[in-house]
Amino acid sequence: MLDPRWNTFLAVCETMNYTRAAERLCLTQPAVTHHIHYLEDHYGCRLFSYEGKVLRLTEAGLRLLEFTRSMAYNSRKVENAMASPVPVSLRVGASKTIGEFIIAPKIERFLRAQPDASFSLMVDNTQVLLRELEAGRLDFVLVEGFFDRSRYDAQLCQREDFFGVCAPGHRLAGRSVPLDELVGERLILRESGSGTRAIFEEALHRQNYTLDSFSSVVTISDFSTIKSLVVDGLGVSFLYAPVVAQELKAGTLARFDLAEVPMSGAFYFVCLKDNLFAKSWVDWMHES
Repeated sequence: MLDPRWNTFLAVCETMNYTRAAERLCLTQPAVTHHIHYLEDHYGCRLFSYEGKVLRLTEAGLRLLEFTRSMAYNSRKVENAMASPVPVSLRVGASKTIGEFIIAPKIERFLRAQPDASFSLMVDNTQVLLRELEAGRLDFVLVEGFFDRSRYDAQLCQREDFFGVCAPGHRLAGRSVPLDELVGERLILRESGSGTRAIFEEALHRQNYTLDSFSSVVTISDFSTIKSLVVDGLGVSFLYAPVVAQELKAGTLARFDLAEVPMSGAFYFVCLKDNLFAKSWVDWMHES
């Protein structure tokens, strides 16, 4: 059972406003202030400070937030586990590549093994999923791309090839292409915050290029639309192998690679630090 003062601290962190935190917790504002002052006295440091009229977490507050998120999450899960009988409940987040092309067999296996389970899957880009994880609304996430691993417990699930795709008759098809030749092409990419886009942008940066180097960049969040446009010869894209496996086999898309920048991507299992339930979930993810 979590100390209610930590719940108050988390509410202030989420709202960054004492009044709104009090409304959310059905407390008075003086009570919220008292809880925060108690924690500051107990730990001997300031947890919040004002910059003008804007409330900010101090460095000490950020450290406490990291610990408290994990404790609050574990506390809720333990209470649910102790409520008997209670069905298994699992809330998973997956980045779009994983959610649309990889995770379905694992969900099917879980539901067959747990017929009474409550299961939800949120598919979104990596940055959105990490925010939901930190807010305690997801048990764990499966993400691609780049994130601050020091803030979470993270384990590698698998690696996948990452490469360019174009229409079969395109001049780039089947080639190893220099970046200075690619910049004349229209790029069709996922939105900012997606792991797919982050992998490609990081590869550009390694060669001192950015998306501004290209004459035309189209942003689309839907894989089906991206692939359809590429098939129609309206641009090229960069995607993971599982996303285009069927199209490459059918010959409706062709692969090309960047000559100077071999690319691959990693998919990670990510949860809050010190999660008491992480091991069983990791084992489930690695089951064949």
